[in-house]
Amino acid sequence: MKHLIIYAHPHAGSLNHFLKETAVNTLKKANHEVRIRDLYELNFNPVLSLEDMAGQRKGQVAPLVGEEQKHIEWAEAITFIYPIWWTGMPAIMKGYIDRVMSYGFAYRYDQGIQKGLLSGKQAFVVNTHGKSKAEYSANGMDTALRLTSDTGIYTYCGLDLKSHLFFDKADRVTEETLKNWVAEIERMYL
Repeated sequence: MKHLIIYAHPHAGSLNHFLKETAVNTLKKANHEVRIRDLYELNFNPVLSLEDMAGQRKGQVAPLVGEEQKHIEWAEAITFIYPIWWTGMPAIMKGYIDRVMSYGFAYRYDQGIQKGLLSGKQAFVVNTHGKSKAEYSANGMDTALRLTSDTGIYTYCGLDLKSHLFFDKADRVTEETLKNWVAEIERMYL
């Protein structure tokens, strides 16, 4: 299977980087083709400009955006890996979605009815956050995160969301917990 990983974390020594490497190694061991789009390494410009918006309406995108869309077209499965910061995705990931998952490429409207254009592709999401799952559940943040990303982005674009892993208390992870997370990522792709 052709698998694309879209990754956003600026620190090569981060937990997110470790989880990305775990995903890559798991996929390669299972003989999947893997491409990685490290948004910080690419220095991806996340700012959706007026020019971008005007081009999207005409089916035209900037060359960099077109290159990213080709990677998505190539993929049969896409994994998004990023931390939750301020109850959302990092700005660079949000900007990637704003610019790359554009109208006419990832979705469109037919007679006022929204249609996801990335159907037939699987999606996996791996997030880390500092608060505990209990804290997120108590204030409804877990539901809000799933609604805004899973429903509002991934399935909206037609992706078949197979798994969304939330790894909590990421700033104080133990060795035992990390082993469990590695096993969860390995099972996610079965």
